[in-house]
Amino acid sequence: MMRPKQQRLVLVVAALVALGGAALLALWGLESRAAYFVTPSDIVAGKVEAGVPLRLGGMVREGSLDRKPDGVTVSFEAVSGADVVEVSYTGILPDLFREGSGMVAEGRLGADGRFLADTILAKHDERYMPPPLEKAQAAGETLER
Repeated sequence: MMRPKQQRLVLVVAALVALGGAALLALWGLESRAAYFVTPSDIVAGKVEAGVPLRLGGMVREGSLDRKPDGVTVSFEAVSGADVVEVSYTGILPDLFREGSGMVAEGRLGADGRFLADTILAKHDERYMPPPLEKAQAAGETLER
């Protein structure tokens, strides 16, 4: 028979092993979802490996958006400073996505230096206002309930 002191020690050790196992499982599960944030400057500087999951942030270059005939495939150039990376994406673009605006693309860098996006997120500045509110404000109306 174990004494109460030994029982507590076994319980504490078992709890620590369970917590350690849970932490390892969480880290193993998240490892494949980790995507580092990079800019076009990082890619041009050669700091990024091809095929690694990434998040590319930058501005959409004016005049670079090219919509393909299938209606869902687009390519455009992401810029940061003077550095440019071509991005390809197949899917529906967010409503806020425009040339000259900020964006974040999740995907991988291809062997040819083109970024192959799986997801595109459009960014807006802190002055963003929903269109109905902007129209009401321009007309001098107030939106009351």
